[in-house]
Amino acid sequence: MNRPRTHHSAKEIAAVPIEGRDHIQGPIDAPIALIEYGDYQCPHCGAAYPIVKALQKRLGKHLRFAFRNFPLSESHEFAEHAAEAAEAAADQGKFWEMHDLLFENQDALDDDSLANYATDLGLDSIRLKREVMSGSRAERVREDFRSGLRNGVNGTPTFFINGERYDGAFDFEAILAALSNKTM
Repeated sequence: MNRPRTHHSAKEIAAVPIEGRDHIQGPIDAPIALIEYGDYQCPHCGAAYPIVKALQKRLGKHLRFAFRNFPLSESHEFAEHAAEAAEAAADQGKFWEMHDLLFENQDALDDDSLANYATDLGLDSIRLKREVMSGSRAERVREDFRSGLRNGVNGTPTFFINGERYDGAFDFEAILAALSNKTM
């Protein structure tokens, strides 16, 4: 089901992927919607990253995946800037590429590393670093964070499947079973 591209305020952000607002992989009309509220520096999110990739590969066009920023800045010193860098990369057309690099390099998320990843992706690294340092992407990250709080997120990663919070085990088979149950 295609929705018109409209701006959604933070108050309207529900636990389902919103076309035109969320970063989405997979068809918008896929029968299964998976949202992750994540933190690029969180080791648990880092462990979930390859599981999500494997689920996407297994389910293909049946899965729509959206990632929302939920940086736990009090615990993870670089999480906020990493999230802002992903959003700045989105403005240059490379959100998912930056998303992947951040998870694949969780041990190096300082500002210089973020600029290097932008260069590696062919982005304007000076622009990205300037946007991160100025906080120009901070409000977009806060919108995600506030939507997570409204949806009961209190840690990362937190997953929602077709709008329902998933509180099961974080392994491939358990999540696949929960996702598969949503297609029935």
